[in-house]
Order: sequence, then C-alpha cells, then structure tokens
Amino acid sequence: MITMDDIVREGHPSLREKAEEVPIPPSDEDRQLLNDMLTFIKNSQDEKIADEYHLRPGVGLAATQLGINKRMCAVHFEDLKGKMYSYGLINPKIVSHSVEQAYLSAGEGCLSVDRDVEGYVPRNARITVKAIGLDGKELKLRLRDYAAIVVQHEIDHLNGVMFYDHINQSNPFAIPDHSKPIG
Repeated sequence: MITMDDIVREGHPSLREKAEEVPIPPSDEDRQLLNDMLTFIKNSQDEKIADEYHLRPGVGLAATQLGINKRMCAVHFEDLKGKMYSYGLINPKIVSHSVEQAYLSAGEGCLSVDRDVEGYVPRNARITVKAIGLDGKELKLRLRDYAAIVVQHEIDHLNGVMFYDHINQSNPFAIPDHSKPIG
C-alpha cells in the first residue's frame, strides 16, 4: 500500500525530470503500480483510512511523485457538478486545448509540497487528453474546468513542472488574461 512516506517531496530530482513513455501494452507490474496509485488517492479521501495511515487528501498522483520515471498518473475526484472521474492514465497527452484559461480561486496544492503556496495557477479551461487506460485500451477524455485543471496538474508532473512554476511571481494573485475562476 502506498503511503505518504512513499511520496517524494519538493527538491527531489524526479519531480523535475521528464518521465519516460511506458511501453504498450503495459506490463503487469506497471498496471499494478497504477492500480496502487489509484487506490492511494481513493484511500486519501476516505476519512477513516486517511486518519489511520496519516494520508493527506489528494485528487491525483503521478508516478514521478513516487520517484518513478514513468508517464503514468491516477486521478479520482468529483467535479463541482457531482460528476465522478476515476482514471489510471498511461502516457497521457493533451491533444487539444482551449484559448480560454481557468484557475482555482483557492489556489492549488500538491502531495509533494508540504507548504501553502499562494497564487493563481492559470490553466487551459478545456482540454482533450488521449491516454491508455488501466484496461490497456486507448481513452479520449474531453475535460473542462476543475477536471481539466486536475489532469493538467498531473501531466505537468510527468514533464517535470510544478504547479507553482505557473504562478505570476511578481503578482501571484494577478487574474490571468481570458480566464475564469473555478470553485
């Protein structure tokens, strides 16, 4: 079982590396890892399990956050309209995105960052992602608003980018052009 002890923190070199493509079809080992990552996210949202194992609640986890240089991430969350998203994504790639931007009005956080980082993180309001799912089949997801933000955060991890790299350093609460607040 993955716990907070398995998650690398700010300053760890794997958080700044571009992750390697996973060979398709994925190996049983890669599928198991991705399943374990998804289970961790679900456990982190279960108050009883999270308390017992001292898990911080999260909505996504990238393999690079475990110090594993593979293009895999897991997400599990409900958007603001109550729609559930639960995916293990292998080799996710954004194939199109909107010009319109969005940002979380409360800012973003990260399981690999043990401090509050204030500021708005501009992201594309809508994205289309292609990936291989846990079943080994190709997925195409059209995501918007909160769902798009979560998945972009995880794909950034696979490219060695941290969420705070996007924050305007001179004015962290500057509202990005052509953007809307989420949440």
